[in-house]
Amino acid sequence: MYEHMANFSGGPPNEFHYGLYSEWAKHGWGMILTGNVQVSPQHLTLGRDIVVPPTLDAEDVKPFKKLAEVIHGAVDGTRSLAIMQLSHAGRQSANFIGGRPPFVPPLAPSSVRVGARHDENRGRGVISNLIFHALFQVPMEMTALDILQVQSSFVRGALLAYKSGFDGIQLHAAHGYLLAQFMSPKSNIRSDKYSVAPENATRMLSEIIEAIRKVVPTTFIIGIKINSADYVTSGNAEEVSQEGERRVLDHIRTIASWGVIDFIEISGGDYEKPGMGAYKENVPQSNPISCSDFMACSGSQKLDRQAFFAQFSRTVMKDLHRSPVPFSSVPPILLTGGLRSHFHLHAALMSKHADLLGIGRCAVLCPDLPKILRLQLQNNKSSSTWANKPFTREPEAVFKASKWVPSVKLIGSGVGTAWYTTRMRDIAISQIKNPRAEPPPADYNRGGLIAVFTMWAWFDSRITPIWVLGILMVLVVTAGFSVSAKNGVIGTPG
Repeated sequence: MYEHMANFSGGPPNEFHYGLYSEWAKHGWGMILTGNVQVSPQHLTLGRDIVVPPTLDAEDVKPFKKLAEVIHGAVDGTRSLAIMQLSHAGRQSANFIGGRPPFVPPLAPSSVRVGARHDENRGRGVISNLIFHALFQVPMEMTALDILQVQSSFVRGALLAYKSGFDGIQLHAAHGYLLAQFMSPKSNIRSDKYSVAPENATRMLSEIIEAIRKVVPTTFIIGIKINSADYVTSGNAEEVSQEGERRVLDHIRTIASWGVIDFIEISGGDYEKPGMGAYKENVPQSNPISCSDFMACSGSQKLDRQAFFAQFSRTVMKDLHRSPVPFSSVPPILLTGGLRSHFHLHAALMSKHADLLGIGRCAVLCPDLPKILRLQLQNNKSSSTWANKPFTREPEAVFKASKWVPSVKLIGSGVGTAWYTTRMRDIAISQIKNPRAEPPPADYNRGGLIAVFTMWAWFDSRITPIWVLGILMVLVVTAGFSVSAKNGVIGTPG
């Protein structure tokens, strides 16, 4: 999950990251993935991103090595795998807070603005559309040299992870970020060898992985995060069209055939379609998937969609195991998103929806979840006693309680994202003050608008005037949009 804790304009991990990850490290998670570590300081997401340094001298590597040690430093003898998630935002790097001077466009496969398609503009009002265009510019199409430089930056990021003591990396090819942009026809209209033609669509990714494998040992883990919603080019944002399904399965099959990938995470959603693009195979008509964003769903909708990528993930697993790809080369499938109860963890595994399960927001609410699960297994509690009871209380009702915060996605960050970000910060600060202390209880009295304000209005003495301007603009726009907007604009998938 994105932490939003680095210095403004990006930087290395700091004491807040160490505090947060030390809490997770205490409880025996099998694998801990960092939030986005950006390979380009000029292509940030929300301004406080961890960034790969331009050189890998001892001093540059030192804070990253400390983070790996923190993740590995469980007190009970368990050792979580430490995975660094490498990312490049591409055209989704916003103006003012993206790490570039104002109105300098970001790089992308093609000069296609976020939300440029007519069907993606539908539902946005005039004010929302103006805000959208102010934040997201028409990107600059990447040259051959730009592509080589970006590939080199990913290799440098992998070397950073290796030299820092991380067990591996995950390449973020989901949520509409740069690597996903190269594989999607809605963002890539190139006609060269990096086009979306079947023989070219995964070329950018394959060249990066090939270059990384040349400089790290075979024991170094390389995972990929890929996205079902990136393959939706028309129609309902929650439906993967037959053409889109064919392409994503082709891409995953191709990636598996390389024989050098250690796991594939199935995810979804991007800045144009933050609703996370749930797959709808075999969904009973009595329980249709109709909510545009799982995190905004409530009641029976949320219960029906606890594992909202499960069916698609299961399709992927079936396809891989009956494909020509040798069984030994088939990477494990990691399913993330909406796994909020013991029952659904059990059901997802027993139904062969995935090999591995990922927990995001519930890990923020309940950092000691692995210990809870182990105790329940030791006490021989049957899965029937777990029922659908969530791991812990969730804050969605808090957002709805405020008349100033309608159920919308706010500029740059959803209300939910902001609430969980401030929750992570609370955990970090508590561990800085007392590493042996239990994390503070979740503040369910923190309303949505307060969470958004608190997330952004977190200044330090090193902040520069341009960042003050950018942050103030985001705060003003967010407040205005919160009062006036009736439809969502942008969300930031994790």
